[in-house]
Amino acid sequence: MSQDAYAGWRTVLAGLQMLFVAFGALVLMPLITGLNPSVALFTAGIGTLLFQLITKRSVPVFLASSFVFIAPIIGIIQQYGDDGVAVAMGALFCSGFTYIVLAILVAVRGPGFLHRIMPPVVTGPIIMIIGLGLAPIAVNMAMGKTGDASAQLFPYTDAIWVSMPALLVTLLVATLAKGIFRLVPILAGIVVGYSIAAFMGMVDFSAVNNSSWVAVPDFVTPKFEMAAILLMMPVALVAAIEHVGDVLAISSVTGENYVEKPGLHRTLLGDGVATSAAALFGGPPNTTYSEVTGAVMLTKAFNPVIMTFAAGFAITLAFIAKFGAFLQTIPAPVMGGILILLFGSIASVGLNILVKARVDMGQQRNLVIVSTTLVFGIGGMTLGSLEGLSLCGLVAIVLNLVLPKADETEDLHEEEEIVEGMVK
Repeated sequence: MSQDAYAGWRTVLAGLQMLFVAFGALVLMPLITGLNPSVALFTAGIGTLLFQLITKRSVPVFLASSFVFIAPIIGIIQQYGDDGVAVAMGALFCSGFTYIVLAILVAVRGPGFLHRIMPPVVTGPIIMIIGLGLAPIAVNMAMGKTGDASAQLFPYTDAIWVSMPALLVTLLVATLAKGIFRLVPILAGIVVGYSIAAFMGMVDFSAVNNSSWVAVPDFVTPKFEMAAILLMMPVALVAAIEHVGDVLAISSVTGENYVEKPGLHRTLLGDGVATSAAALFGGPPNTTYSEVTGAVMLTKAFNPVIMTFAAGFAITLAFIAKFGAFLQTIPAPVMGGILILLFGSIASVGLNILVKARVDMGQQRNLVIVSTTLVFGIGGMTLGSLEGLSLCGLVAIVLNLVLPKADETEDLHEEEEIVEGMVK
């Protein structure tokens, strides 16, 4: 085999490896929300390719299901019944325009713009609410119930015997595993939990046996409802901040300055277009995956072409109907056990943002922003058509903009440091 052919096969296999790393979280999100995992695979692949097109295939990232949108997707699906998925897709399609507006503003005003409207005192509590708000879903599923506790799917004792080993394996792999295996704790938890569930007779394989080998995924056409759109669009602000962190992380890993080239405005635009495109097919919103960034760091696989192959593999798997049917046989307790750690980790990230930024909670201004945001989110406050994460995000942003700062000079200095860190 020639050197070029060998390098080509290595690139192809590296792409498969990247999909393997992202796979657990990629399929978990649609299974939680009731979306089709085969469609999620397809839209992850399409979204990644669109992102590469917009960023001139210069950033080695893979895009897939964003957990930030779980709560509003579930809420919309429950509210609109049979049309719930289609209405959620319409709202997600419009949320992509939030990214586009942010991309334009960043292009015009520079990357420091996002920090001015969403500093750590805003993003910290919002991300905490994402994790804490989803906690009941994880606990209910771990106990054998549906996410909203409306039905008992499995006996409590059986569910605990499945969910707790899944949780234990996930946290052990996350903390003790070495190399590439440390990047797949979710997948490891699914494998162990699923194996125990199958042994206990909790897995129904009839859908797998009755499905064909190859089929077009069950795509969904969006429907547009203004109330759902208003609920979903502000959530994209939080996802955009998460995206900035991911871009800075991959820049640090590769030694390239992606904030400058291709530019943060292009990467934001890529995320937004990928999210809107996913919604057109009935897939979950896309975001850059931190797990894949970790794999890039570990393997030194900096070639963006690798992600092109990962996208190709994802699209191919989407058309293998038996594989999609198999994914949907994963019992709720398996997912619940893993989600306990996953949602708790999201809340911890929000807390860590406040700690790392040294947000002084002794200042009345910061205390007001954080406490109001947390109680609105956890308490389920509604104002007109705004509720949940959308309301919390807008309240936190408005409070941050209108409340007087204790030291404007200090704030300006902090802002300059953030911008300087972005462009270095």
